[in-house]
Amino acid sequence: MSEKLWRKVASRFMKAGSLPFPINDTIIDILKMVITEEQAKFLLQFKKSSYNLDELKSLTDLDDDVLNKMIKDLNHVGALTAIPSITTGIMVYRIVPFFPGMLEFTLMRGETNANTKEIARLWQKFFDETVKLTQTNYDLVVKSLENRRSLDRVIPVEEEIEVDQEKIIPLEEMSKIIEKYDTIALTTCYCRHQKDLVGNPCKTTDLRKNCFGFGRAAEFLIRENFGEKISKEDALRIMKESEDAGLVHKAFHNGLDPTKEIEGICQCCKCCCGTFASHYAGAAPFLSQTSYIAKINEENCVACGTCVEKCNAEAIELEDTAIVNEERCIGCGLCAYHCPEEAIEMERTGPRNVFVPPPKLETY
Repeated sequence: MSEKLWRKVASRFMKAGSLPFPINDTIIDILKMVITEEQAKFLLQFKKSSYNLDELKSLTDLDDDVLNKMIKDLNHVGALTAIPSITTGIMVYRIVPFFPGMLEFTLMRGETNANTKEIARLWQKFFDETVKLTQTNYDLVVKSLENRRSLDRVIPVEEEIEVDQEKIIPLEEMSKIIEKYDTIALTTCYCRHQKDLVGNPCKTTDLRKNCFGFGRAAEFLIRENFGEKISKEDALRIMKESEDAGLVHKAFHNGLDPTKEIEGICQCCKCCCGTFASHYAGAAPFLSQTSYIAKINEENCVACGTCVEKCNAEAIELEDTAIVNEERCIGCGLCAYHCPEEAIEMERTGPRNVFVPPPKLETY
C-alpha cells in the first residue's frame, strides 16, 4: 500500500480523537506495527465515527465470515472497538483515536515481547517529536489548545472530601463510582509500562496493574484480553494502594463528556502519565477538569513539605507555611490525604477547568 494511502488511514484515526497531530513517519510506523495493509484498506472505508454491523456490510463486498474475522482481528489489536449502544443495545464499531486511544491499547496488556518494545520505542519518538512541535510553534499550539475540552476529570481522594449531599456530586466519591458498575476490568498502566520498556521506569511507584475500565468499555477490554475482570472489593483495595503511593485518580468519560458514563480511571504520576509527563517535557498544557481546590490551615501547617512532595501538579510551595497556587491545583486531594498535621482541606468549587501552559524550554 502506498504511503499516501497510509496517511489517509492515519487521518481516520486522527479524526476519531480530539487532539489532532500532524501526520508524520513515526505515526505511520506505529500504525504499521498494529494493523496490516488489508486491515488499513478496510478502515479507509470508514467515513463516519461509528457503524453497526449492517452498515459495515454495506461498505464492503466481503462475505460474512471474512468480514466478521476482519472486525474481530481489529478489535483484538485495539484499532476498532465493539461496544453496544447504551440506548439500543446494538453493537457499534468505532475507530480508536490515535492519542489518547491507540497508545493505551498497544500497551495495556503489559506484554514485553520484541514487537511491544518496538512500539514503546516508537511512542517515545512520537512524544519527543511532539515536544519539538510544541516548542517550535509555542504560541500557536498553546492558543489552539486553550479552549479544548479536557481529556480527563480529576477525582479527589474520598477520605478528604466532605460527604454532604449538597456539597458533593456522588460520582466524585470513588466508592460510589465503583459501586455503580457491575463489570470492572483491571489493566496494566500503559504509561508506566511504556516507560519500563524504554528503560526509564517510574520514580513514584512499583504498581503497574492499577488502571480500570467500567461497564460496557470493561466488557470489551475483558472480551479482547486487554484486562481481567475483578471484584468491587479488589478495585477499592487497588484504588487505596494507589492513593497511598501518591497517584492521582483521573476519570475518562464516554466522548470526553463529564455528564456521560465513566469508561475508565487511571492512576497517574508526574513522571509517567501521558498528561503530566507531556506537560513537564514541554509538549502539552495541563488540561484537566476538577471540582475541588486545596486550602491550607495556616495555624496547623508546620511547613514540613510533605504536600510539596506529593503534589503531582507542582501547585504547592513552602514559605512560612505551605501556599497553594490555585491556578495549578487540580483538586486531587493527595496533599490533604498525606498531610501529617491534617492542615489541608479540600474545598468544593464546582466544575472548573485547570489550564496551565507547558514550560517554554530554552533549548528551542
